[in-house]
Amino acid sequence: MPSLDKLGKTSFIKLKEKLKTKLLAIASEIVIMAAKRSLVQAKKITVDLNRQADFITSAGFIYTSDQEKACHEILQDFQSGKVMDRLLSGDVGFGKTEVAMNAIYPVVKSGFCAFLFAPTTLLSHQHYKTLKKRFDPFDIKVFKLDRFTSSAEKKQVLQNLKENKACVVVGTHALLSVECENLALVIIDEEHKFGVKQKEKLKEITQNSHILSMSATPIPRSLNQALSSIKSYSVLQTPPEDRMDVRTFVKENDDALLKEAIARELRRGGQIFYIHNHIASIEQCKKHLLELFSTLRILILHSKIDAKVQEEEMLKFENKEYDLLLSTSIVESGIDLPNANTIIVEKSDRFGMADLHQLRGGVGRSDKQGYCYFLIEDKNAITKDALKRLVSLESNSFLGAGSVLAYHDLEIRGGGNLLGVDQSGHIEQIGYSLYLKMLEDELNALSKNEVDQKENKLDLKLNVNAFLNSELISEDRLRLELYRRLSKCEQVHEVYEIEGEIEDRFGKLDVYTKQFLSLIIIKILALNKFKSISNYEQNIQFTALNDEKELIKAKSKDDDDILEAILTHLRKA
Repeated sequence: MPSLDKLGKTSFIKLKEKLKTKLLAIASEIVIMAAKRSLVQAKKITVDLNRQADFITSAGFIYTSDQEKACHEILQDFQSGKVMDRLLSGDVGFGKTEVAMNAIYPVVKSGFCAFLFAPTTLLSHQHYKTLKKRFDPFDIKVFKLDRFTSSAEKKQVLQNLKENKACVVVGTHALLSVECENLALVIIDEEHKFGVKQKEKLKEITQNSHILSMSATPIPRSLNQALSSIKSYSVLQTPPEDRMDVRTFVKENDDALLKEAIARELRRGGQIFYIHNHIASIEQCKKHLLELFSTLRILILHSKIDAKVQEEEMLKFENKEYDLLLSTSIVESGIDLPNANTIIVEKSDRFGMADLHQLRGGVGRSDKQGYCYFLIEDKNAITKDALKRLVSLESNSFLGAGSVLAYHDLEIRGGGNLLGVDQSGHIEQIGYSLYLKMLEDELNALSKNEVDQKENKLDLKLNVNAFLNSELISEDRLRLELYRRLSKCEQVHEVYEIEGEIEDRFGKLDVYTKQFLSLIIIKILALNKFKSISNYEQNIQFTALNDEKELIKAKSKDDDDILEAILTHLRKA
């Protein structure tokens, strides 16, 4: 949570101004990229609704209403004549890949190529298998390209692209170096997991193509409104049929608990994910698990194992030749193994909230009950932030909890990569709500070409003690929320409504809180009439928009007299 500054101090004002400059640069980049893309002539994608319906039917399950809506929105984008820039947001396992395949289908059938980028080799291979299985019956070629692709396979892919043959290529960042004149659609899965240089390269290759970005981290609705003229947004909030909440437990590591969790999964013929995020001691962990279950068939996977071996071993795990997958967090993104419905994460306090939520999303992807155990060594030895993350995950284990967790995560952690731009530290310093409000303002201003226009802003330099008193409103979170709401007030009656609410909830208002509410009313009354209002003792100076100055005198230099004099003058103005 951001620290509170005393009202009247300049540190918070300076921080806001510094952040405003950074946000203007971020917003400018977003708007300029959107403007450039709006000038691009989109490749003509032919949508045959009958063929599309056949493809949807072949999925073998009924789409959720959100999936149907997202597919419809994408097809409308293709027929608009403009290049698509759409973000598809949906919780883990809610069917984003199926929607992406609905976008790929008409693109390839129209004679063009589509690229699907994944952040890891393991996820890339998972996508490749899924796409190949779905597209083979429709005579759509699917290729895979990553750093472990053989020379012969790579040659075949490049030759296909050189000859402008319609196809889909699934790959990691290795695909970024490939040129394709026939490229019409780029799908990016979890863009925030790509590095800075890789993101810059992504911007280059997507300039003339339709873009579909997929993310399990949702964008808040208020920011989505500010982005609506720049980036389209589809959201999957409805869970697939027969899916159940994953039962989530935060526990101290204990052999009896491990025995119970593993034995339960084995009894129902299932498999287990066990996350041990330290390569050096992973063999020791395997040894310990075998002491608990001597016949347990354990597969070890981590980033230092050759990708080809990883693929082969994962296939064996999929075919139930192993009972337990002991791995580092490389299995975090998008692994879909319906028979694995228990996950155990060691030292979970060392993971971020989004990572833990994604790991949890790896189980319970069928009609079986999923179980998730976030283990810690000692509850009293972990940080407050880590405890907040784990408590939030344990209490928000319902289907679709991603949006709630994303908000909690931003408030707790302060980092993030909203919109594919770096924001680290900014939210932590200024608070999530105010950060979003400032970014919205910059985006709206740029979108309306108001950046260079002189803005009417009021500079209040009043030497008075005015703040929401912590003795009246003791909880920081509630006080920050009231500051946020008051900062958004545009009418005096809105301030009076909040004043009544504060009195109703917390009791009689003290002098400092009353004076802060008076300051907010002064700001509302003076906006668009005055440039600044300042005081020195009981002398008060008003500077009008035309730079004319007017001096008045309060009864005394007491804070309440100064504020009363200003309010009286403004009501007459």
